[in-house]
Amino acid sequence: MNPIKKVPAGNHVRTRRHNAVTGCPLTAALAAIGGKWKLIIVYELAPSPKHFLALRRVLSSISQKVLTQQLRELISEGIVERHPQGAIPATVEYSLTDYGRSLLPLVEAIRLWGRAHMERLISLNVSADEQESDNVDTDSKQR
Repeated sequence: MNPIKKVPAGNHVRTRRHNAVTGCPLTAALAAIGGKWKLIIVYELAPSPKHFLALRRVLSSISQKVLTQQLRELISEGIVERHPQGAIPATVEYSLTDYGRSLLPLVEAIRLWGRAHMERLISLNVSADEQESDNVDTDSKQR
């Protein structure tokens, strides 16, 4: 029998994401906080620490696997802290570190830009719909 036990795949420490362009601060930032969920997780942890299941409820379209992966990457970057509560199996609470809180002005700026962007897209769609209906009216008049 092999005396070396295998560590379950989920119990390894996640390394940081690779900075694709060495020395570039923008790619360093994107390596740390880029992706679909990380800024949303930071935003949700801003008011108060949350248990894993509370995050799952708020982020209902994220899978358990992806949420776990994103939290591990945020922990490895020093943005989020993991606090086990009680005996094993312990409930775990996640909170922002002071370093993670330094992201909040950026998160708020991106949130505001996103809101303005959504409004712009809505107005563009309305304009496109109006133009399309004008074109249909013009086509029917020409026939």
